[in-house]
Amino acid sequence: MSAGKVAQAMKALLPAESAEPPSGSLPPGITVVIPSRDGKHLLESALPGVERELEAIPSEVIIVDNGSRDGTAASFPRAILEVSAEPLSFARAVNRGIRRARYSHICLLNNDMIVEPGFFRALREAFDCVPDLFCATAHIFFPPGVRREETGKAVMAHDSPTDFPVRCDLPISGEDGSYVLYGSGGCSLYDARMLRALGGVAEIYAPAYVEDLDLGYRAWARGWPTVFVRDARVEHRHRATTSRYYSQEQLDAILEVNYLRFLIGAVGSPVVFGRLWREAVERLRLLSATAALRFACRAPLMTPRPTAAMLPEEEVLALTKGDVAVFPGRACVGNPVLVRSVTELQPPSAELLEAYVEVVLVKGAEDSLAYQAALRQTSRKWRGLRVQTK
Repeated sequence: MSAGKVAQAMKALLPAESAEPPSGSLPPGITVVIPSRDGKHLLESALPGVERELEAIPSEVIIVDNGSRDGTAASFPRAILEVSAEPLSFARAVNRGIRRARYSHICLLNNDMIVEPGFFRALREAFDCVPDLFCATAHIFFPPGVRREETGKAVMAHDSPTDFPVRCDLPISGEDGSYVLYGSGGCSLYDARMLRALGGVAEIYAPAYVEDLDLGYRAWARGWPTVFVRDARVEHRHRATTSRYYSQEQLDAILEVNYLRFLIGAVGSPVVFGRLWREAVERLRLLSATAALRFACRAPLMTPRPTAAMLPEEEVLALTKGDVAVFPGRACVGNPVLVRSVTELQPPSAELLEAYVEVVLVKGAEDSLAYQAALRQTSRKWRGLRVQTK
């Protein structure tokens, strides 16, 4: 707790760095970056669907052969191969692909993802609908009989003090385009210029986990949203790679330490950091997570200068804690948009969907931060259209 107070004071006193704006131009199209370590058999299942869905789209597939010993490099001649002789972390591996990407949008895709028809087109269309969109993330399913641990609707929320602070909620029927905290690093499409302006994926996260949270949060702070895309469906054969090299206990420990890295490195607001840090340390104490608590003591040594935020971080968290749901309406563009306060999030009535271009429901009162944040974000999205609140 004392280490966190020192880090909080540093965030308040250190001068903020200016954010690097996106620069340059890239031809329209999609670059798919797939990191793979000894995943030849997974790629043989995943690539046919990827190639099918990229037909008629200017595109390229970059496979980052991440220290494989199974002949991956010689097995996929139609893809661009970026080969590392030794295994790299997820972040370092995908950054090698990001640096080689030629097109305007970059999809980071795990080798254990099976894309369904319309996957890339649904993700790409989101960028035409949401101004300054950073990331469109997919609707994630698991194989039959496997518990659905991810959905794509990532929110900062928990039900008890011992729950991990980030979770995936089940999407509501008809929900599409809702604001989420981040896009899954295994099945999301990014604006390439924005991604590079952020410096790519932060390489402090090793070997994997939480780097996608870091990326989405830093983008949100610049006013660049991430949205959930209902019709971009993908099946995740969960942890098909990481589970071969790490035990469940090791993976759990990696997750906890990397979440602390996120708080130290990505959260710039001293107020937000202080609150999230206290919650994190108390949770680790309840879980007797000694290794992570020892790591937490080093917080002042790792605290960087904050980056100037364009969007208040409290507003980011209010938009992405699961209390705001977006539903496309069926009215013609030019009709008004509705933002409504509700006691429970449920699908809007057919009458509402027929009357509005978009219906945004917010769980909470009209004076809540979530409601006010949703109202501001909706106004930014639908510039020139009337936004109704009744």
